[in-house]
Amino acid sequence: MSADGQGTNHWFDDEAGPVVRPYAMTRGRTTSAAQHRLDLIAVVVTEPHADEAEADVTLSPEHVDIVGLCRGTPQSVAELAAELDLPVGVVRVLVGDLVDSELVHVNRPVPPAELPDENILRDVINGLRAL
Repeated sequence: MSADGQGTNHWFDDEAGPVVRPYAMTRGRTTSAAQHRLDLIAVVVTEPHADEAEADVTLSPEHVDIVGLCRGTPQSVAELAAELDLPVGVVRVLVGDLVDSELVHVNRPVPPAELPDENILRDVINGLRAL
């Protein structure tokens, strides 16, 4: 007899709902086919023709959820992971799939090395003030 006194052995709590491992959502992949580099603050934007994503039988429910979340307002990879309650690695793979399918595109942040030097900006501001 089990701990619950009913003679059955439950390996998870009934209130927990279905248990799906993250790697099952990505079919065991840890990267997308095109190896997209997606930072946590990279912004995912839905393409205009992505309205038919729900009808695409090749997309998983998680893919459709990502397209739906980004349809109204572009979302960062971190925001998507938090909203979907999924690991960031899984979201990166799923977003990479959607980029490959041309349902979304990603706006990447400007790397710090490419930002203008602070001294140059101060010189420009001082020059404008002098006018």
